[in-house]
Amino acid sequence: MSLERELGKRSNHQCELCTSSEKLSVLEVLPTKTGGVDESLLVCETCKDQYENPEHTDPNHWRCLNDSMWSEHTPVKVIAWRMLSRLRNEGWPQDLLDMFYLEEEDLEWAKATGEGAPAEDQIIHRDSNGVVLAAGDNVVLIKDLPVKGSSMVAKRGTAVRRISLDHENAEYIEGKVDGQQIVIITKYVKKI
Repeated sequence: MSLERELGKRSNHQCELCTSSEKLSVLEVLPTKTGGVDESLLVCETCKDQYENPEHTDPNHWRCLNDSMWSEHTPVKVIAWRMLSRLRNEGWPQDLLDMFYLEEEDLEWAKATGEGAPAEDQIIHRDSNGVVLAAGDNVVLIKDLPVKGSSMVAKRGTAVRRISLDHENAEYIEGKVDGQQIVIITKYVKKI
């Protein structure tokens, strides 16, 4: 059974955040360990766009989290916690966060993207042009890079898909080049 069908069955073919049944797709909750149904949820186009692009956020749309934060499914609770944390300055999300409960391991997963941390504590990854990078973005190498510990050279122009971020150093990202997972310095990439 496909991931989208499994999630549709779990969610009754509705967005697991706002219950819309229009234009649904899978949202993988990063960082993932194994992927699949335990690390994904079914969301509508509006929720997905506002989650992935904070500048598009309409705080009133997210009042739906009052219900979805009580979901029995961890990925739903993780995204609800992240959105409430992002919107906490609106007032009402802070009230919901005060009631919110996540197991310690799930809370670490929710905080893994830096959501909810004070702005001065957040690590922001930027490409060579200063564009902010997020986990799951696609980048292209702007310089030939020798890979340490290997004879491989990652060639300029190589696309690196679905990068992951180093949550301790703003200068490092990870991605696969020629099937090998490597660490890349952000000043040598450009967001696609």
